Amino acid sequence: MSEKPDMDRMPMWRTMTISVAGTLLVCACASTPPAPTADLQSAAQAIATADQARIPDTTAPELGEAREKLTAAQAAVAAQHMQEADRLALESRADAELASATSQASKDQLINDEIVRSTATLSQEMQRNKGTAQ
Repeated sequence: MSEKPDMDRMPMWRTMTISVAGTLLVCACASTPPAPTADLQSAAQAIATADQARIPDTTAPELGEAREKLTAAQAAVAAQHMQEADRLALESRADAELASATSQASKDQLINDEIVRSTATLSQEMQRNKGTAQ
């Protein structure tokens, strides 16, 4: 006597497999993250702030990189690559903020150097006046 496979179970197993595969496919398609509009706006704002501070690209190459990454992030959104777009937008913002901070630090260093020179000049004048007063 040969045993036949239980034909009632096979269609159920196939049906479950197809259902699970279909559910996974639908979930995968539906899980595309939304466009990172807030991060794109933050990056654009950081670049605008750096532009208002009149940071030339030659002294802060990070600003040029920030612009390039923002453009790439916008292209990634158009291509529906939202995770890449989000990453690029965050990097763009960081680069723009770095450019602003670097520029401000450079300006602060120039001011500090001027104060040191002025203090040295005042000290020399005080020493000279002290010597002639005796």
